[in-house]
Amino acid sequence: MAKRWDGRPYRTLCAEVRRRGDPCWLCGHDIDLTLDPRHPLSFTVDHLLPLSRGGSLLDPANARAAHRSCNSRKGNRVAPRTVGPASRRW
Repeated sequence: MAKRWDGRPYRTLCAEVRRRGDPCWLCGHDIDLTLDPRHPLSFTVDHLLPLSRGGSLLDPANARAAHRSCNSRKGNRVAPRTVGPASRRW
């Protein structure tokens, strides 16, 4: 089945993620939803498990809010699982 970025289900998923108002899951900073979509700090949906690695396009559990630049920097890598800051400096 072809990936449908322009279909209603994908637009609905994007609207749901946007409506939550979550900060960028990659850098933790707030996302300005009024920015032009081409702006590096604008809102985009990032997939926790990249589509090129078998992630689901329409699974809400795989969709996260991100800045366009953070999403581009991550590319198709699987984001590392983080457990929080280290307890002490090494």
